[in-house]
Amino acid sequence: MQYYSTNKQSAVADFKEATIKGLAPDNGLYYPENIPVLSKEFISNINSLSKEEIAFTVIKPYVGDIIPEPVLRQIVSETVYFDFPLIKVTDDIFSLELFHGPTLAFKDVGARFMSRCLGHFVTGNDREITVLVATSGDTGGAVASGFLNVEGVNVVILYPSGKVSSVQEQQLTTVGNNICAIEVSGNFDDCQRMVKEAFADKELNDELFLTSANSINVARWLPQQFYYFYAYQQWTDKNNPPVVCVPSGNFGNICAGLVAHISGLPVKHFIAACNANNAVADYLQSGIFNAKPAIATISNAMDVGNPSNFVRILELFQHQYPAIKNVMSGYSITDDTTRQTLKDVYEKYHYLTDPHGAVAFNALQQYLAKHAGDKGIFLETAHPVKFYDVVEPVIQKQVHIPEAIKGIMSRKKESILMTPSYNMLKEYLLS
Repeated sequence: MQYYSTNKQSAVADFKEATIKGLAPDNGLYYPENIPVLSKEFISNINSLSKEEIAFTVIKPYVGDIIPEPVLRQIVSETVYFDFPLIKVTDDIFSLELFHGPTLAFKDVGARFMSRCLGHFVTGNDREITVLVATSGDTGGAVASGFLNVEGVNVVILYPSGKVSSVQEQQLTTVGNNICAIEVSGNFDDCQRMVKEAFADKELNDELFLTSANSINVARWLPQQFYYFYAYQQWTDKNNPPVVCVPSGNFGNICAGLVAHISGLPVKHFIAACNANNAVADYLQSGIFNAKPAIATISNAMDVGNPSNFVRILELFQHQYPAIKNVMSGYSITDDTTRQTLKDVYEKYHYLTDPHGAVAFNALQQYLAKHAGDKGIFLETAHPVKFYDVVEPVIQKQVHIPEAIKGIMSRKKESILMTPSYNMLKEYLLS
């Protein structure tokens, strides 16, 4: 498999080069030259397959022979060792729980897969790699966990000060070792801009071996397809495929789901559930995309005003608005509605979502109200405890704290304060 840049101004790259570079030299995102089509037998026999076999079959065409099969199977096994249960919430709505990994967030899959691929690629390399990543919440913790003590790799995580939850902040600022957290006095878009400027800086790249662990990286983005196959494996009515609703910020997750669908996975329709950051939701209504400044909300991991992965969705559908509109709808949910939905779902159905899951539940509920006979899945992307400061005042109860979280809450936070200035970031990296 070869990957081209969405800006079409760089040479193609194989999986290894695309993973190590992260961003193409022309600042475009790497995109596969073709989307593999999975066999009908694979889909029809999916219930008899293990998680590991599903993941290996899905990802193998994208990796090709770059990673030997036994190594790739081991990487996959270490990536999907935890559960991805599909839980019934109402007669028509199911929750795909993606928070059973080490940092209690869906990004554990992509971060673990990428870290192990990168670890394989740098074996025997005489230069250390610096992984530079911007996070609006869960990416930071997942990347910190996935790359902790990976030999030959240093990680620098930029996050917006005061705009991630307290648990998320603890997960990315208390790791130490080869993980460094930079607290930026701005929003996620500032962090993302600084990272992109670093990759575009020739002087910096001559000095450092840089790559990214955001969903812009193909090794972070593509494994997210696994969730959707696991959801379908557990879906009992195979003759009536589900509507799938994804809480969406940088749009890597839903884009991976769309790729899975194009590959042959049965999905009736996709819903992009957005908070007040509604640039893509507006596009899905009008056909016109306008990036906007990021707005802070209680579903902070989705606070992205200019989603990087939206260009991949455009590429997937050859920039044809009618084709995108036919497959995907968008909803924008306010904070007040998010709180009310979280409360209602907990009280009526005895199921506790996090704020992002509440956004997705509400969007799916609105869609199903207009499409009788359809049933759907929403992605519950993080454990509610990661947002206990939002959830507890709504339900008037304390959220159960898993052991994995208890261990980090008493640790001392260590971060480097920085204004949203690329020059400051460059000076730090060179030092």
